[in-house]
Formats: sequence, structure tokens, C-alpha cells
Amino acid sequence: MSKQKLSLQEQLLKSGLVSTAKAKSAKTDKRKQEQQQRNNNVVIVDEAKELAKKVHAEQVERDRALNQLKQQQEEHKQVVAQIKQLIELNKQSKDPDGVAYRFDDAHKVKTIYVSESMRKQIIRGRLAVVKLGESYEVVSAEVANKISLRDPAYVMVDNAKPVEEVDKKDDLYADFQIPDDLMW
Repeated sequence: MSKQKLSLQEQLLKSGLVSTAKAKSAKTDKRKQEQQQRNNNVVIVDEAKELAKKVHAEQVERDRALNQLKQQQEEHKQVVAQIKQLIELNKQSKDPDGVAYRFDDAHKVKTIYVSESMRKQIIRGRLAVVKLGESYEVVSAEVANKISLRDPAYVMVDNAKPVEEVDKKDDLYADFQIPDDLMW
């Protein structure tokens, strides 16, 4: 006995789920529909195909958005690695027995201890304070500029940048000069 693949219609007939009359009417309906489509050049919309295309398009859009997000995360990791490398290679040695230099980080006063000459260079803008993880390092102003080009949030103190001018008529303390070497 040779095995032959039976069509779905033949399988349903053989199992007794469909009568021969229903099978013939389904076959003739299908043939009529195909003939009408050819004669009238009418395209019958296959809802299943349209739904499949829509689902596929949505999946492609989700995949594209996910890939873009992953690419942005990878680029951010690369920038952070570059900043970390710049700081590690160019950091100046701090002096734990030196003078305290205080600065603002997210509205909190932070302190690092540096030598008197380094403090003066920070004030003049030749050196800058940058954030490395949970600690702070002192680097040259050129390195701080390179870091701020990648992500300005890492630069805590850079006096080489021009200070924003305050409108003289609105500034109540315009007549009072603040010394650069003020210790607080």
C-alpha cells in the first residue's frame, strides 16, 4: 500500500467530518471566486496576509528601535570609557596634607586636598577638577576641555570657561568684589 498525501478536503471526507455535497460546493465556490477575480481583475483582499504583513512591519519597527537603543547604550559606554582613560592618564597627584579646595557637585559642597600651587592653578583655570566614579581628580584644563566635549557632567570645576555675566542692574552685589583666593 503506497502512502499518498491527501489534501485537507480528502482527509475531512475520509474522516466523515464533511459530506461530499459540502466538499463539492466548496470546490465550486472557490473555482467561481477565482474565475470572477480573473474576469473582473478584482483583487480579493486576503485578511490573513494583510494581518501578517502588519505584524511583520510592527516587529521590524520594534527591532529597529531596540537596535537603536542598544547602539546608543554602546556609544555611551564608549564615551564613558574614553573619559575614564583620559582622567586616569592625565590626573595630577593630590596632596592629602595640602589645603582644602571646596567646590559644588549637585548642590553639595565637596572637598579635595591639593597643594597651594595646584589650588592657585585651579583658580586661574590652568587645572580643573573632574569626577571619576565617586572620587574627584585634578587634570589640566586642556584635558578637561576634551572631557567636556564628550560629556560636560564630568567636569566639576573649570575656571578657564568664561563666567556667565550677570545683568548689572539686577545684581545687588555688583559693587562688592569677591577675591579669587577666598577660602570657605
